[in-house]
Amino acid sequence: MTIEPIRAFTSRMVALPVENVDTDQIIPARFLKVTDKAGLGDALFADWRYGPDGAPDPGFILNRPEARGARVLVAGDNFGCGSSREHAPWALAGFGFRAVISTFFADIFRNNSLKNGLLPIAVDEAAHRRLMALAAEGGEVTVDLASQTVVLPDGGSVTFPIEPFAKHCLLNGVDQLGFLVGVGPEIDRYEAEHPARVATLGA
Repeated sequence: MTIEPIRAFTSRMVALPVENVDTDQIIPARFLKVTDKAGLGDALFADWRYGPDGAPDPGFILNRPEARGARVLVAGDNFGCGSSREHAPWALAGFGFRAVISTFFADIFRNNSLKNGLLPIAVDEAAHRRLMALAAEGGEVTVDLASQTVVLPDGGSVTFPIEPFAKHCLLNGVDQLGFLVGVGPEIDRYEAEHPARVATLGA
């Protein structure tokens, strides 16, 4: 499967200073019946974005004008904890986010994000405080996956780690299966040059 490659991009940030945001808050369980990604962006943080009557809550950050078009979410510590569901990164990407910044991500959420074209950026607490303050002011940053940096408005930068294989896939717009399909000829060539030494089929 192909995904949209993550190149260097500049975007406003959205601040969500809430810790321990779990996947059921990101995308409530009632929206998990779907098997594709269409429309999931509308359900992102549904219990926070909409009132009992279904009307958008004007006080929630994603309903404010400054969130429109933003592609970077700055969230609190331990983002994406709770149950495993690919729908969480699907919903974030469906809203338009390409990257989420936090001090820590739950492992399953981080892995699901990397496989679905969403970049989880883990930074230290000092950098996080700075980015959260900038996000609260509607500040812009440039996210450069190739150099693994977040460039700040004053020219300073914050570096972040990422696994080399995940970085390769995101830069090239492929998931794990797409990567394997892409190296299929090399696999065939290796197998042709290294025939099996032990018969694996019965006589």
